[in-house]
Amino acid sequence: MVEVSAGIGALVVQSAAARGVSVEQLRARTGFDPAIAADPDARIPLTMETALWDEAARLSGDAAFGLHAAEGVRAGLFDVFDYAVRTAPTVRAALDRAARSNRLLHDAAVFTVLDAGEATRVEHALGSAQQSRHAAEFTLASMLVVGGQMTGERPRPLAVEFRHASPPDVREHLRTFGVAPRFSAAVNAIQFDRAALLHPVPAADPALWRVIERHAEALLAARPDPAESAANRVRRILAGALGEGEGAASLASVADRLKLSERSLQRRLADEGVSFDALLEELRHELAVRYLADRKISIAEVAYLLGYSEPSAFHRAFKRWTGKTPAEVRRRAA
Repeated sequence: MVEVSAGIGALVVQSAAARGVSVEQLRARTGFDPAIAADPDARIPLTMETALWDEAARLSGDAAFGLHAAEGVRAGLFDVFDYAVRTAPTVRAALDRAARSNRLLHDAAVFTVLDAGEATRVEHALGSAQQSRHAAEFTLASMLVVGGQMTGERPRPLAVEFRHASPPDVREHLRTFGVAPRFSAAVNAIQFDRAALLHPVPAADPALWRVIERHAEALLAARPDPAESAANRVRRILAGALGEGEGAASLASVADRLKLSERSLQRRLADEGVSFDALLEELRHELAVRYLADRKISIAEVAYLLGYSEPSAFHRAFKRWTGKTPAEVRRRAA
C-alpha cells in the first residue's frame, strides 16, 4: 500500500479549517484523524490523502484549494524534510535535497531535477498512482513559496506543466506562477532560470545544513519499502532515535513507539528471523562507516550521533564490527 506522511493530511485539514470547513466533517468523509500527525513518523494511505484534498476543495468551494494551501506553508511543517530543504545554501541545493529526501514524505512521488542549457527543470511524478489535482498544484506552488521564504523573493518560473486537464478558471494559476500553465502534459513540471537558483541564501548556515543533512540521510537509510515489516519499522524508528541518547534507542522505547509490549515486539522480530540487538548493531555499523567517511565529523561526534554516551563505547563496538579502530579506518580512507 502506498503511504504518505500524516503531516500532509494535517496541512490539508488546517487549510480547509481556515476556509470554514469543519474538521469533524472532513474526518467523517475521509477517515483522517488529525491527531495522528503529532507523530512525525505517522503515515496514511495515498487514497486517504487524495480524498482529503478533493473533499477539502469541494467543501470549501475553493476551486484553487491546492494553490491557496501552498501559500500557508510555514517552516517546520514537515519535520526533518522541511529543515533539510530550508537550510540549503541555494534554492538549487534545496531542490536537490527535496528530490533526495522526498521519500520521507511520500512512498510514490519522485522529483527529478534536470539542467538544460540556461534552464533548470523540476519534474514531479507518481508513476501509475492517482493524484488529486489540488495536491499537484500545491506541490509546484509550494516550491515558489518556500523559495521566497528562503531568499526574500519568490523564484519566477519560466514554464509550468500539469498532468491534469485545465480547470475552467485559471486566473489563480496565472497569479500564482506568473505564467500560464500547460495542462494535460506528460508530467507535472516547473522550469526556472538556472543562474537565478544559484544565488546564495542570505541566512544560510552551512554547518547547520550539514548536521540536518546527516540526520535526513540516516532517516532515508531506514525508510522502508511500502510493504513494511516489523524489522523495517524498528530500523526506521532507531535511525531517528539514535542521536537522542541510548535510552531513546532502547527496546522499551521502540516498543512504546510501536504501541507494543517488549515481548510482542521481540516475538514479531523473531518471526522475521532477526533480533532487536542485531538490528541496532547493524544500523550503527552502517551509519558509522558513512559518518567516518565525512572528515568534517569528529570521531567523538560520530559516537554521539550513534547514541553512545561515551566515545570509548563506540570504539569498542567499532573494533568488534571491523577489527579496526575508527581512527584507523579514517586514516585508510584518507
